[in-house]
Amino acid sequence: MKKITSEMTNLFFSYTLHNIRKELKKMKLATLCYIQGDNKTLLLHRIKKKNDVHKGLWIGLGGKLEDGESPEDCVKREVKEESGLIIKKPKLRGIMTFPKFKDNEDWHVFLYTANEFYGEIIESDEGVLKWVENNKVLDMPTWEGDLIFLKWLLEDRGMFSAKFIYENKKLMAHEVTFH
Repeated sequence: MKKITSEMTNLFFSYTLHNIRKELKKMKLATLCYIQGDNKTLLLHRIKKKNDVHKGLWIGLGGKLEDGESPEDCVKREVKEESGLIIKKPKLRGIMTFPKFKDNEDWHVFLYTANEFYGEIIESDEGVLKWVENNKVLDMPTWEGDLIFLKWLLEDRGMFSAKFIYENKKLMAHEVTFH
């Protein structure tokens, strides 16, 4: 039986750390927010960006967390950048996982709603913003999984954790736990 040396231990930990870093680079953290007021929800029609995985769909506002940001910092920044609105007290409604959603990366998304906001809507670089009546939100073209969690939001089902599995932009399965 060989004796484990400190050199072998260091090599093992170095290799393990390298693999962890490699896997973390495949994981993306993001926020998504649906602003609601007067029985309407603000949606973004993604029609302006080239090579946009969301091209042509109606979605909420959000994006990737930057270094040092909390999910709340991120959602406030993204909403302001994309709409000009400043949200107060965003409410965390769900945490969603999208395994290998884009470019073989796992996306983990903090889902918020906000009904306290101020400011003037600006023109978005990513698409056209529109207030949609809540009873029409589920009629808008969007991802199959979005229709599922939007229904939960509109029904006020409470906090949830969910996983949505897509292959070639088609929803294959989903699971949810309500808290």
